[in-house]
Amino acid sequence: MRVLRSTWGIPFGLPASEWILELGAFMLNSETELILKSRRVIPTKLVQSGFEFQFVSWPDAARDLCIRARGNDHQPAVWQPDFRGR
Repeated sequence: MRVLRSTWGIPFGLPASEWILELGAFMLNSETELILKSRRVIPTKLVQSGFEFQFVSWPDAARDLCIRARGNDHQPAVWQPDFRGR
């Protein structure tokens, strides 16, 4: 979440207690399982079967996600710093 907030331009995040997540999940008719009980996943079987990820790191994927969510599809998927003062 820290990387996603930073990429989106949000300087800080507020802690979300379990009951707030439960309420939000109820309102969205969803589950809190992925948030409350997330797991580290290693994609060994996917890679062995030939799957290629578009992004090798989460920060690159988060940048692309934010660009697409903002509707700036013309920007590159991999962020490049702009030192021209823009």
